[in-house]
Amino acid sequence: MTRPVRSEIEAAGHLGHVYASRRSPVPVADGGPDTVLPAPAVVLVHGIGVSHRYLRRLHGVLAESVDTYSIDLPGFGSTPRPKHTLPVADQASYILGAMEQLGVLDFVIVGHSMGAQFAIEAARQQPARIPFVVLMGPVVDSKRRTVTQQALALGQDSLFFESPSSNALVFSDYLRCGPGWYLKNLRVMMEYRTEQRIAEVAAPVLVVRGANDPVASAEWCRRLAERATSGRLAEIAATGHVVQHNRSVEVAEAILSFAGLPGASSEATQEFKA
Repeated sequence: MTRPVRSEIEAAGHLGHVYASRRSPVPVADGGPDTVLPAPAVVLVHGIGVSHRYLRRLHGVLAESVDTYSIDLPGFGSTPRPKHTLPVADQASYILGAMEQLGVLDFVIVGHSMGAQFAIEAARQQPARIPFVVLMGPVVDSKRRTVTQQALALGQDSLFFESPSSNALVFSDYLRCGPGWYLKNLRVMMEYRTEQRIAEVAAPVLVVRGANDPVASAEWCRRLAERATSGRLAEIAATGHVVQHNRSVEVAEAILSFAGLPGASSEATQEFKA
């Protein structure tokens, strides 16, 4: 895969970065039986305090098969910090606006951790543009809705279930984010009712979790999948919260199969169609 191309894009009144890996155009026939339509792109959205960097491995695997975009939302990574903390709905509006500027009118949205909230909100705002939603390690568990509980779960994850490389990526981004901005966004994350909003998503939803993830527990992820209009749950063995970094191939396969995208194995596709 060639290195993704970075674009600085202003949308919804804010500035962010989009990293694009575009494949060669897919030929479209004239409407006959052999018509070939381009597959929807996949858009990857990071969680609180971090950036596209911990999505790179997943981005690279997906980009072998489909157009893939990773976003650094306003205020994260190396993007300028907004004057005030943005609610989930505003970050979702940025995603939709940025992709429209790039000519990507429909796409599979994939969010990790707090990024799952942004993905849900984008699908609620413009359902016609998002045929599939994938939530990796979604937050915040409605039965553990205190900052202390979330911090303990994250600490347990980083100590026992993450790789050195995933910890290095996450904590270096946390340092760049800074404690003040992190805490302001933490308040936004904790107030968002994921379990309520997911029921308002029209598109099929795939919930993906690492089997050892203490942040997004099995019981919580099952409840989310059940609350969705059409929900599925996939567990990836032997990994924790940053599942997309430590098990990028398995996560990519789950996404491609669920959305029926090129590159999925026939066995996995049948599993999701069953």
